[in-house]
Amino acid sequence: QVQVVESGGGLVQPGGSLRLSCAASGFTFKIYTMSWYRQAPGKERELVADISSAGGTTNYIDSVKGRFTISRDNAKNTVYLQMNSLKVEDTAVYYCSTTLWGHRYWGQGTQVTVSS
Repeated sequence: QVQVVESGGGLVQPGGSLRLSCAASGFTFKIYTMSWYRQAPGKERELVADISSAGGTTNYIDSVKGRFTISRDNAKNTVYLQMNSLKVEDTAVYYCSTTLWGHRYWGQGTQVTVSS
């Protein structure tokens, strides 16, 4: 079955960095766009970044441009989110996601907390 499993979250001080990983299985990873979403307490889930199947096209929300980088390793069925210069407002649960056959699949999420 389709699975996406996030890891790499944690507590970091403002200005720090984290790298999230998402390991995928159960589908042909290399042909699908992959996405990172986040949901902060009391807010709606929002798309943070996505990456095309071969990695040639990436998109970011304005608030993370220049600080976050999405990448993928199709040989390892893994997508990454490198987060630098983290801000308190980046605190959220981060989710890996993909859409297959019209259905969106989600991981369980990984908590990122930015606090001094």
